[in-house]
Amino acid sequence: MRAVQVAKPNSPLELVERPMPEPGAREVRIKVEACGICHSDVLPVTGSFPGIQYPIVPGHEIAGRIDAIGPGVATWKVGQRVGVGWFGGNCGVCPSCRRGDFIHCAVGKIPGISYDGGYAEYMIAPIEALASIPDDLGSVEAAPLLCAGITTFNALRNSGARAGDLVAILGIGGLGHLAVQFARRMGFHTVAIARGKDKEKLALELGAHRYIDSQAQDVAKELQALGGAKLILATVTNAQAMTAVINGLGIGGKLLVVGVSREPIEVTPIQLINGTKQLAGWPSGTSADSEDTLRFSVLTGVKAMIETYPLAKAAEGYERMLSGKARFRVVLVP
Repeated sequence: MRAVQVAKPNSPLELVERPMPEPGAREVRIKVEACGICHSDVLPVTGSFPGIQYPIVPGHEIAGRIDAIGPGVATWKVGQRVGVGWFGGNCGVCPSCRRGDFIHCAVGKIPGISYDGGYAEYMIAPIEALASIPDDLGSVEAAPLLCAGITTFNALRNSGARAGDLVAILGIGGLGHLAVQFARRMGFHTVAIARGKDKEKLALELGAHRYIDSQAQDVAKELQALGGAKLILATVTNAQAMTAVINGLGIGGKLLVVGVSREPIEVTPIQLINGTKQLAGWPSGTSADSEDTLRFSVLTGVKAMIETYPLAKAAEGYERMLSGKARFRVVLVP
């Protein structure tokens, strides 16, 4: 089979021939039909995640069909459509798993990091990682929903916000353009926040009731003029932008962070105490959460904006993603 691998940290993505992998106990082989290129793929490419064994095939937004099953697989069948996202398996028994903290599970796995991912024609996945894909959702459309989609959908539905509440989405990019759609369809009074007047038309087309240009307007004051946000979902990777919106929270409001940054968010205790405000983060979700995300997207018409690349041009697609110029998710089609 063909696969795109990283031979060692900071080496280029390279297209190689590999032996066809065989599934072990409680594993399946997936014929990959689509795999999203996510910003988190920087981790295996740069070696900035501990414990990666090289060479490694990146990719954790995988959609395809089961091609073969290993021993002990009873509930999944050959030919069944499945997806695999950031959640790539867990043990189900360690303290982290019992708390629902699958990221720190003793055997917690991430495709493309813990084992070979979806930049390939075939890949192996444990059954715990599998999510069923609805028949009326194409593989290319499903792939980005298995990371960008589940992250924003799951964060919003677990945020504590209720239908009718003012919910602001900070950033209209790969995560944010999905978050705006989810927020509108969940019944929130949806405000989109981004830099520049040029993003307003798209934000309103995606379903935002209101748009705030962070370059021309004081975001916190604008949100307070609307009554204060019950929730601000931060999809950007700029900690300063997150800091700037905290005072836009209403009483009992929450800044919920899904955009990754190594820089600190600056907030004083008095900012949190006044109005009982909260600052929190949200990672992703399990394979069951992925299924919920896919079903909700089909039911309500949430769709990622996608650019596709063939497997042979994975390096070009990866650079397109890094440039920030993609509108908005890049998907490989083997």
